[in-house]
Amino acid sequence: MADLLLIGAGFSRNWGGWLATEAFEHLLGSPEVSKDAGLRRLLWKHQERGGFEEALAELQTQFAQDPDTARGPLMALQDAVKRMFDDMNTAFMATTDWQFGQQYIERQIGTFLTRFDAIFTLNQDVLLEHHYANENVTLISNQKWAGPQLPGMRRIPSHEPLHANSWSRSTWRPLPDDGFKADSHFQPIYKLHGSSNWIRADGQPMLIIGGAKVREIGQTPILNWYYKIFEESLTKGDAKLMVIGYGFRDEHINAAIASGVEKGLKLFIVAPEGAELGRRLNPNRAPGHILAPTPLEGMVEESLIGASRRGLRETFGYDDAEFAKVMRFFAA
Repeated sequence: MADLLLIGAGFSRNWGGWLATEAFEHLLGSPEVSKDAGLRRLLWKHQERGGFEEALAELQTQFAQDPDTARGPLMALQDAVKRMFDDMNTAFMATTDWQFGQQYIERQIGTFLTRFDAIFTLNQDVLLEHHYANENVTLISNQKWAGPQLPGMRRIPSHEPLHANSWSRSTWRPLPDDGFKADSHFQPIYKLHGSSNWIRADGQPMLIIGGAKVREIGQTPILNWYYKIFEESLTKGDAKLMVIGYGFRDEHINAAIASGVEKGLKLFIVAPEGAELGRRLNPNRAPGHILAPTPLEGMVEESLIGASRRGLRETFGYDDAEFAKVMRFFAA
């Protein structure tokens, strides 16, 4: 049975990464936005529903219809988003508490990650590249893996000799389509929405943000392949998926998970809402609404084999009981 991991912004939050609401607040203070009253109004317009990604989606739509008018605001917001990732990545590289102070190797987050047959991430920061991919994955996995890999991607090392081997300080480009393959000896890490240090063949950033994710993924061969791998992995009928810090707000990701559940996929959710996540996301449960279950609620109730509401710092740092509960996932 395959043990799979899907992580979202709530995973990086354990080391100080920003959630969507916090990203919104960061962007408000960025130079590109603070000097543009139109961008500020646009961000506030979408603050309660969709946040900065919906604001970016609106600009992307406007650009498709009228490039001359929308180019300036779109470029400004994209520059602000890039600045946000640069700030977050700088902080991640500076942190010295990747293992939450845990001295026992069997309790460390790195050892935990090596247990998965594949890691799928929606995050575009370089937390994993800096603190996990640069560890001796072969050693901490007891020879299960020869190391980690970003399948289908080619690393262009940093020009600084001190950082020549650093994944996080490197630039990554996709290989030609015939190079899209995973080596079974290496643990695959699939960044489903690209990354802040990935670039396309034309030199543009490979970051899938905004309201046209499905279209952009379909037009980006490496990410289209990644998504197909994600779908295939979930629908094999003998898979378990641990979801850490993903808020179930991307329809294409939810659709792949739902297809997996139909084939017998089992879920373990790590999120503040725990087993109630599906219900908490149902707007029909708000006061004054007619109660009606949603497909997400049904999917969670059908497939859930466990949940944890506690942060990873607590679980891996000192909470023996919660750690044991999370690790039960691998024996389920």
